[in-house]
Amino acid sequence: MTALTLREALQSAQNQLAESTDSPQLDSEVLLAHTLDRSRTWLRTWPETLLSAEQQEQFDQLIARRQAGEPIAYLTGEREFWDMTLKVTPATLIPRPETERLVELALEKIPLEAHWRIADLGTGSGAIALAIAKERPHCQVMATDVSEAALAVAENNAARLGINNITFLQGRWFEPLTGNPFELIVSNPPYVHPEDLHLNQGDLRFEPRQALQSSPDGLSDIRTIAESARKHLCPPGWLLFEHGYDQGPAVKTLLEDSGFSQVSVVMDLAKNERVCLGKWETDA
Repeated sequence: MTALTLREALQSAQNQLAESTDSPQLDSEVLLAHTLDRSRTWLRTWPETLLSAEQQEQFDQLIARRQAGEPIAYLTGEREFWDMTLKVTPATLIPRPETERLVELALEKIPLEAHWRIADLGTGSGAIALAIAKERPHCQVMATDVSEAALAVAENNAARLGINNITFLQGRWFEPLTGNPFELIVSNPPYVHPEDLHLNQGDLRFEPRQALQSSPDGLSDIRTIAESARKHLCPPGWLLFEHGYDQGPAVKTLLEDSGFSQVSVVMDLAKNERVCLGKWETDA
């Protein structure tokens, strides 16, 4: 095998990815930087550096997997969220920028020096729980997930980041939560309709279906959490959900019918309705 320079390897990779991704240059650079354990800036600084045969083989394998549609986050094993680098695996959803809006809204409700108890339901990689725990170090965050594999990823992220005011518990939604009620509950639950064509497109094809799809109508998990949250909130307490871009009115109605007040739907940066929140003001 003829040794390629970084420039040649990147050009070849971009040509291979041109028909399968909207960002062939970025994807190629990210995967080559991951292969070499270097930054993308380093690649541009030393474009005539030769790849070893082992490096070339590893890079070619990653490009082939990306060409087949596998998400960059699963190929590199990490994703940026908030100001953290999180480990991710196919056992977890890939944290997305729009979910940072949920974190922002939660932090607006939590006073800086508060000693609140906060629950994150369906934590996955731990992205939401870790961001809140990091920004509100006096709070105690409890994060649940039904997936043992996902919890292992979340616990690893907490340990690497040195975030200690968080506890991970296995179980579905509120099942593992006992003791005192919470001042705030957040969740990014499954909300995709099982017949949504997006489930068979892009990155979603590779992400855990149980963390995406909510049968039969895309709202069953949100409905379950909204109804159960009343027993787990310390009034006045807040419940915040991420939901689909077209589900705002339905989720708002669900929270209002469950007895929540001050219910509102908030848009993300792309101007899509993304988060619904409501206040629980009476003892259940």
